Amino acid sequence: MLVKSTPAEQRTVLQNISWETFEALLRDTGEDRGSRFAYDCGVLEIMTPLFEHENPKIQFDRLIFALAEEVGVEMKSAGSTTLKRRLALRGIEPDNCYYIQNEFKVRGRVTLNLETDPPPDLAIEIDITSSSVNKLGIYSALGVTELWRYDGQNLKFSQLIEGQYVECKFSIAFPIVSVNEISRFIDQSKSMGEIALLKSFRAWVREKIKIE
Repeated sequence: MLVKSTPAEQRTVLQNISWETFEALLRDTGEDRGSRFAYDCGVLEIMTPLFEHENPKIQFDRLIFALAEEVGVEMKSAGSTTLKRRLALRGIEPDNCYYIQNEFKVRGRVTLNLETDPPPDLAIEIDITSSSVNKLGIYSALGVTELWRYDGQNLKFSQLIEGQYVECKFSIAFPIVSVNEISRFIDQSKSMGEIALLKSFRAWVREKIKIE
């Protein structure tokens, strides 16, 4: 067992964990636990997020919700829902994830099963410190089309192409925005009030829609 602790995240890594044990831990700890799991072919990482991790998560969620509303795109938020596929021996709980292109396929659902349901169209992954598992490999095995990754300083957009993530400048779900533009507002969230930030972002999106 390996334990790493920082002001942003505390990680515990367990080796040689069977899929059955992973499933049992999910059941026993329940959905209200403060930690999140990532499982990669026998390696289980348990991450407990702290303030430096959680505040950007909230900012991303608000910006995405405002963006969808302003551009008139429907979506279904899935939060940190456990995404897993037994055949792939992989599972993860993202910081946030959303159904956008496939929203109509899961509308009204109260549970998700990635063995039969489509994966989320967009996932947000915040890792202020380096993870001990291959999260890109996990997300690609689950088939998540678009991934936004943030390390506290840098934001990257990636899209899944033939089983591999390729960095891109513009969002697939929201082509109107670039990685640099979203990054700018996330940086501003460190020094601006949250209400002021959201108002500024909405005004910027509306202006951008007019131009385009």
